[in-house]
Amino acid sequence: MTDLVRGTQSFHFAAAFGAGGLLTLMVLCNGTLAAHGSLFFASWVPHLTGSIVALSFLVVLRPKRAAPVRPPLWGYLGGISGGVTVMLTSATMNTALALSGTIALGLAGQVVFSLFADVRGLFGLPKRRPTSRDYISMTFILAGSLILIFLGGGA
Repeated sequence: MTDLVRGTQSFHFAAAFGAGGLLTLMVLCNGTLAAHGSLFFASWVPHLTGSIVALSFLVVLRPKRAAPVRPPLWGYLGGISGGVTVMLTSATMNTALALSGTIALGLAGQVVFSLFADVRGLFGLPKRRPTSRDYISMTFILAGSLILIFLGGGA
């Protein structure tokens, strides 16, 4: 493996890890908004803020369009799933699951669904047969989530 590939791979790992940290911070902020308002308010504020930030980046950076082809219609549904995700995580964060349980179960759900999407080739993904390593990883993630939730030692 060349140094350039290794450096790019390290950057991608760090970026994904950082995104996980930001996701946790987002869930905490949204849960706090929900505790002081409503689930709708907790979803509306970050989406409005995110839209303003994204539009600002578009105006300042003026990126070129990646492809001249229009995306499939289902590609526009991300906002709906994002809004529902914000409301659900905001609701569960303020329960006995707390922040760590909400994030752990969210991660477990992402892994299970992504393996299902790989097997079925959903959303235009290439079909991929999971390996035993994938199933072992999923088992550890699910087990860790359950341990965190049921044996995680609350106050």
